Amino acid sequence: MEQRRLRLNEFKTVYKTLKTGVPWLDHLLLGLLYFFESWIIDNRVKNEVSEAVDEVVLPPLPDMVSPIYTETPSELVNSLSKTSESLQEMRLTAPWYIDGAGERSEP
Repeated sequence: MEQRRLRLNEFKTVYKTLKTGVPWLDHLLLGLLYFFESWIIDNRVKNEVSEAVDEVVLPPLPDMVSPIYTETPSELVNSLSKTSESLQEMRLTAPWYIDGAGERSEP
């Protein structure tokens, strides 16, 4: 079992000054001081983390740009059957996309 010890010097000095020599009373005092010390440390950590998170500056969100919607008739459908209606190819692209930028050129 883990032996609980006081971590902050302030609580160690309070325990040393209030220690009576009666074992059950000293144990009760140690448990009470340990509880308050843990509570204070937890609150300090939570406050420091909250302040650090609040200080973080996030970059601004990019402007929401609508995609470009284009429709072109499909040559494959038109070449297979002349009697069916041609289906259109629908494409959504980002405004900054350059068509054919990633394609290889034939030598």
